[in-house]
Amino acid sequence: MPMPMPMPMTDNGPPRAGADEKATLRGFLDYLRDSIADKAAGVPEPQVRTAGVPSGTSLLGLLKHLACVERFYFLGEDTEDWPASMRPSAEDSLDGVLADYRKTVARANQVIDACPDLTLPAPRPPRRGAAPSMRWVLVHMIEETGRHAGHADILRERIDGSTGR
Repeated sequence: MPMPMPMPMTDNGPPRAGADEKATLRGFLDYLRDSIADKAAGVPEPQVRTAGVPSGTSLLGLLKHLACVERFYFLGEDTEDWPASMRPSAEDSLDGVLADYRKTVARANQVIDACPDLTLPAPRPPRRGAAPSMRWVLVHMIEETGRHAGHADILRERIDGSTGR
């Protein structure tokens, strides 16, 4: 299969430091959240759900998974089947999954904004052990979202040659 013609590269640099630690961490997390949502936006069916690598990873699956991870760490909602969170169902649409992701991010940001001290525990699902600090969760979510944003970069480039952040 021939590679598509490369699209012009766009690159939005990382955010400036915030007023304090929490604002800086949230700024970087929001930057990555927007990056992965933008990578999936506008990709037509079936490409948005088609696995671009042998592991089965797709843009739609990445968005669906990250919404589950956000709900787990910031909203205290449990997920019974993490591998299934990467697999979109036949009923999942890009518009629906993207809207769910953005709504989940907005709810997560309310929790972050309401936290007065990053050493306090983040929400935790019932039946789980002690909750990590909000600082740990923010740093972990930057790592998690950044990792999957990199996956999304590669998948999108394979679909239509689009590169950049």
